[in-house]
Amino acid sequence: MRVGRIMHTDLVTVPPDTTIIKAKDIIAKKQINHLLVVDKNEELVGIVSDRDIKQSWASPATTLSTHELNYLLRQLTVEIIMVRKIVTISPSTTIERTASIMQENRINGLPVIKSEKLVGIITSIDVMEVLLHSIGFGEESARFAVLVEDRIGIVSEVSKILKEQKINIRSLVTWPEKEYPGIYQLVMRVGLEDKD
Repeated sequence: MRVGRIMHTDLVTVPPDTTIIKAKDIIAKKQINHLLVVDKNEELVGIVSDRDIKQSWASPATTLSTHELNYLLRQLTVEIIMVRKIVTISPSTTIERTASIMQENRINGLPVIKSEKLVGIITSIDVMEVLLHSIGFGEESARFAVLVEDRIGIVSEVSKILKEQKINIRSLVTWPEKEYPGIYQLVMRVGLEDKD
């Protein structure tokens, strides 16, 4: 699956001079985790996460008065705290590659750019939802795992045995057993009626 199929296109953007007080309110009201910062030409110039805002917020242990604190917070804009070195992807990026980019960069949101124009955003929650759905988790199914050798035809052999038992494989993933080189877990989801 490609990012373009699941990205959010109802983008919430703010100009760089937005105060962090307003940014915090927008994030809370819209129930989002990222604000995209765009300039007058609607070009992406930064991104601010709810975590960035929380980190820039004054500690409750501050010695400032409420009046002084509110004054300072009204002066602080997203331009000061936004991430300027933005990692972006295109709508044609695969979900697996997107997950890898998020993990490598330790980020939870990626703006999506097409022809140098901001067209969407995808979050780690979106990626996780797709990956869980693709392995059949959450559906009325049962997990069925088999340890197999890493060799040509093994999936076909296991599938044939299940076919003979009239058991439908709804999803299938594999991953290597670290402790046993050459051995993989073949993890399938089958119907609950086939669990036993």
